[in-house]
Amino acid sequence: MTTPTTTASTPLLLITADPSHPLAQLALRYARAYLQSSSNQEEVGRHSPLNVFFYADAAHTANRLRWQSADQIDLTKEWQTLAEQYQLSLPVCVSTALSRGISDSDNSKRHQLDTENLAQGFTLVGLSELAMMMQEDCRLVQF
Repeated sequence: MTTPTTTASTPLLLITADPSHPLAQLALRYARAYLQSSSNQEEVGRHSPLNVFFYADAAHTANRLRWQSADQIDLTKEWQTLAEQYQLSLPVCVSTALSRGISDSDNSKRHQLDTENLAQGFTLVGLSELAMMMQEDCRLVQF
């Protein structure tokens, strides 16, 4: 007799809070805890990867020119470190980023903007990326 196998749904963190909001910090703590827990598991492949999507005011997290005082956590750098450590992609909705003055080199050329300011490790993507993440068996958590 075989036991049915269950696959855990992939967590999808939909981050909409501005980096100055406590929910943005909570999203980072959640992601860090999930990834640390997943990497500590003995059975490789049992845990699903983590998906993250920055939308609305969370696009400010991807601004490499965003200054942060020394007494506050620099969420941009923290996400970059986490992404590098766990090979995590950091997609940002292109339309919400552009409307908040955040652009990569391609969009700066396309829209005739003076410069680009997208932080390293972040990528500008369309909402279709979010839709594809949601089509998979995912557990959506919004911050």
